[in-house]
Amino acid sequence: MSNKITMSSEGTLQVPDFPTIPFIIGDGIGPDLWHAAVRVFDQAVEKAYDGKRKITWKEVLAGEKAFNETGEWLPKDTLNVLKEYLVGIKGPLTTPVGGGIRSLNVALRKDLDLYVCQRPTKWFVGVPSPVKHPEYVDMVIFRENTEDIYAGIEFQAGTVEANRFQDFLHDELNIDYNFSATTGVGVKLVSEEGSKRLVRAAIEHAIHHNLPSVTIVHKGNIMKFTEGAFKIWGYEVAETEFADKTYTWGQWERTKAEKGAEVANQEQKAALDSGKILIKDIIADNFLQQILLNPRDFSVVATLNLNGDYISDALAAMVGGIGIAPGANINFKTGHAVFEATHGTAPRFANTNTMNPSSVILSGVMLLEYLGWTEAAAAIVKALGETIIAKTVTVDFYNLMDDATLVKTSEFADRIIEKI
Repeated sequence: MSNKITMSSEGTLQVPDFPTIPFIIGDGIGPDLWHAAVRVFDQAVEKAYDGKRKITWKEVLAGEKAFNETGEWLPKDTLNVLKEYLVGIKGPLTTPVGGGIRSLNVALRKDLDLYVCQRPTKWFVGVPSPVKHPEYVDMVIFRENTEDIYAGIEFQAGTVEANRFQDFLHDELNIDYNFSATTGVGVKLVSEEGSKRLVRAAIEHAIHHNLPSVTIVHKGNIMKFTEGAFKIWGYEVAETEFADKTYTWGQWERTKAEKGAEVANQEQKAALDSGKILIKDIIADNFLQQILLNPRDFSVVATLNLNGDYISDALAAMVGGIGIAPGANINFKTGHAVFEATHGTAPRFANTNTMNPSSVILSGVMLLEYLGWTEAAAAIVKALGETIIAKTVTVDFYNLMDDATLVKTSEFADRIIEKI
């Protein structure tokens, strides 16, 4: 019997009872976090399925450990294994200084075409937060992962390439801008295909989880042919592919123009009362304001790469910081997925056994949910929540809590395991 996760011809993930899942241990604090988290995963699976399911963890190399052992930051063998086994998990990785790979995370996403960066944000009772009502935050971010300015097409100021590109823009396209020798140039890429597959995944998630809305976040009032196009293409997906399950602001506007606002409001209310999902949009800067003022207005969020980066970290701060924020990079067509801690390597704390492993643990929860092993995932979430409520926490939360008990990374995992 195969131990590999596969994707069926119908587009369904096929998960054996004893799958092999690759992991990248990570740099800096990565090993401390992984050794704590993997014990939590194994205990939850054992308890939930009474030994009838079990994950075999297969280490693959990336980052400093890979460079020290192989001379490469991201060995081809690692990419081949992740492609072959479909689903993996990783700790934080160092971005190498100097030439070569711009970012190991970006390289992984590009090579595996992991076009969705999925970041759920929800508060755990007792977690210190800078906002008055963190319990109102309950969102899932779908960040486009392969395009935008993160595609990496840029030219350093003063180089031959930058000068040639500036000359082309000025001479051939008649761009009215005062370029100079100190001007760097970047290219923003937004395609119809990339936009639609991202929004499609967000809508499908909302349908599957019975969530009320999908909000398209963009800066289309300024960048009309990139961010603005993203919004337009997102609405097209909703109205052509999910017409029976969604109601869009565009439909409201058309009904208002034809029949008046009262009829449009009645039509929208009837659609939402029948269980349809509201598809709406908002300008990115206004969204960053509204998540502070009215976070309950948002459920699933679909946005481009750079906006998604800002939004994910802002929301994470509202519920306790990126130390407790999980993440996943997914291609829903091929099934490839890499789940990851969303914070950095914090090298000064490496091997101190002091940092919070929650980001890795909750990324593992997302992995288990992706496999369909929801019982094990729910057990971890419940036990983690109970551990935080008991104020038995690592130093990041300890410094912000009254009457808390300080524990090491490994001890925090022990407390979770005791509660599973």
